[in-house]
Amino acid sequence: MHPAGKKNVLLLLNVNEFELLIPSEFENLGPIGLLDPKVRMGLADLKHRLSRLEGVLALKGIISKAGDKVFASNGKTVDFAAALQSCERAGGTLAAPKNEEENKAVLELAKQYNQYAYLGMRESETVGQFKYLDGTSVKYTNWYPNEPRGRGKEKCVEMYTDGTWNDRVCTVHRLAVCEF
Repeated sequence: MHPAGKKNVLLLLNVNEFELLIPSEFENLGPIGLLDPKVRMGLADLKHRLSRLEGVLALKGIISKAGDKVFASNGKTVDFAAALQSCERAGGTLAAPKNEEENKAVLELAKQYNQYAYLGMRESETVGQFKYLDGTSVKYTNWYPNEPRGRGKEKCVEMYTDGTWNDRVCTVHRLAVCEF
């Protein structure tokens, strides 16, 4: 308690949101509560700045967000292997929409650059069945009517600028959209 009878209150970053906490509540926060108050304030400031930066990038059409995911593109078109490599170098992977919201977020970038985009999935050994790059089965799909129809010859997936998908050979150049 402050000598004048007032509680000391500090701004603290608590994983996903800002909270006002009194010092006695820090012990319930685990390791973050043990940090020096200046470090906690620095973390809160950093989170605020990152949030603003995300807003600027979204405004410029460089990124789009869906849930906890951020999707980004540099606007370059490359083959599938190069797209995957560039995303991995940046610390992400190729965008692989798992629901309508994520599909719309990737679509925003495809429209922004007016390019078809590669998606992070490939046809499995079983013709007509597609898997995410981590090997799990694709559950959400948004195929263009009568697709996929590559019959094992078109192993990659592209997104059209209307948000629907098509199976495609992996050597054509498409927009690289990364997921983080």
